[in-house]
Amino acid sequence: MATQDDALTTTRNPSPTRSGDRSRKALIGAWLGFFVDLFDIYLPIIALAPAIAYFISPGLGTAGVGIVSGCIFAATLVGRPIGAAIFGRIADTVGRRRATIVAMTGAGVATLAIAVLPGYHQLGILSVVLFILLRLLAGVFLGGEYTGANPLAMEAAPREKRGLYSGIINTGFPLAYAAVSIITLVLLLIMPAQGVDSAYVQWGWRIPFVIGAVLSFVLVLYYRKTVEESAVFTKATRTGSPLKQLFTGTNAVSFFQVFVLMTGFWLSLQPIAASLPLLLGKNGLGMSSRSVTLVLVVAYLLLAVVDVAAAVLSQRIGRRRFLVLGSAAMATVATVVYLALVRYGATNSVLAVIATIALVLLVVSPWAVLPAYINERFPTSVRASGYGLAYSLAVVLPSFYAFYQAGLGTIMPFNYTGAVLLFLGAVLVLAAALWGPETRDVDLHTGQ
Repeated sequence: MATQDDALTTTRNPSPTRSGDRSRKALIGAWLGFFVDLFDIYLPIIALAPAIAYFISPGLGTAGVGIVSGCIFAATLVGRPIGAAIFGRIADTVGRRRATIVAMTGAGVATLAIAVLPGYHQLGILSVVLFILLRLLAGVFLGGEYTGANPLAMEAAPREKRGLYSGIINTGFPLAYAAVSIITLVLLLIMPAQGVDSAYVQWGWRIPFVIGAVLSFVLVLYYRKTVEESAVFTKATRTGSPLKQLFTGTNAVSFFQVFVLMTGFWLSLQPIAASLPLLLGKNGLGMSSRSVTLVLVVAYLLLAVVDVAAAVLSQRIGRRRFLVLGSAAMATVATVVYLALVRYGATNSVLAVIATIALVLLVVSPWAVLPAYINERFPTSVRASGYGLAYSLAVVLPSFYAFYQAGLGTIMPFNYTGAVLLFLGAVLVLAAALWGPETRDVDLHTGQ
């Protein structure tokens, strides 16, 4: 017969089956959260782009449209460090699970509000102002999502499987890109965006935003019913001011090292995630929008497989060595491939397709190690704040990539400017990886 002492022992030392079940649920929750987060990021880039005329003045020129689009994209990203600071504190003092639930509820409401916005003909310039403000608010809440969910999943993961878990979580990025692209492509085939009065421009673009909001609410229900609080967090001694502790002593050194790393990652990502579709299009290398979408969907679906393999490799050779090798490949091979794409892609469609896929795999697959690596850089008491802020705050400067490219365009052909940003970002990643320690074997209970 089980005694009271037996029950206490079971509670303190949960069985491997229960521990494995908890870690799987946390992994699924983190993956869903990352998928929803990236789904939201790409909504204005992919789903709204064909319908941007709905929110802007008909007399606005190409430069004006570019500025508005850039502001919408930047608002989403700039809101994230604000959310990371707010929800990082909640996650480090109240709980990872509760922070994720509140953040995703807010993100769903903000995205749903965008889906019902009137356009320029109803509200004038106020329509795009409201859109940008709502994107900023959604960014704040989404900055809180991964701030709670990813530390929870990493703390629940067995040490020897953190690389695998990290890669699986990161597949939410390419799969979200592919999902938004496919949904938008299907909608455009059914209702082409042919002028401001066409069905897609008037209401078709709203469908992906509604889907994004619904996904947020589904994630909230999943966390409420399924995911338990992190056992590591529950047992840890908590601090009254995680942000103050984060910027003190060795934590501050860790933060700035990860901040430099993430600045490089975000800067090198912009030429691929944001500029590459425009480079491939009719005003660049001459591909139709449908062909560009299909090539990128294939590339990102392949990336989902490579992400897992890359993160598992980091578990074998070490995070630091993986990041050094990956960033070196970005700075050399990827930069050369980008230059070749610009130089020869317009006259060689096969080369353009191969180069595009290679760029996506080379530049984006090193991201697969980040959920594990960044969490391993911080102790439990500031892990969520450190992860969320270092990851999010680093996006601010790179988010103005369009302005950097415009400046570079005054001294070199514009299409080559993406290669410069890619190279500079890769060099920053390499420098930060060399600066930081190996983290593969860190005990997330003790931070050592």
